[in-house]
Amino acid sequence: MSKFLDKPASDTLYRAISLLKSEEECRRFLQDLCTVSELKAMEQRMDVAMLLDEGLIYSEILEKTGASSATISRVNRCLHYGADGYRAVIPRLREQKDS
Repeated sequence: MSKFLDKPASDTLYRAISLLKSEEECRRFLQDLCTVSELKAMEQRMDVAMLLDEGLIYSEILEKTGASSATISRVNRCLHYGADGYRAVIPRLREQKDS
């Protein structure tokens, strides 16, 4: 974890997120916490991660999401060399979708 995120304020944020009990609570919390543009950016990154995981190429992802090649590249880097956050949640989302 980076030094920037390794502090008590970060712990409070992550604990708060982990305490949310439903998708609706999460939505309301993030709407209070983030600006509209921050939420849109995070939503776009999640869409990009899902599409990369499906094996789509950059041009297809750009067409589907409007994400820049820099955003797609960053998400791809995180998928392969990041903290495994996407790798933890993507299978759970797919499992939930298939249920």
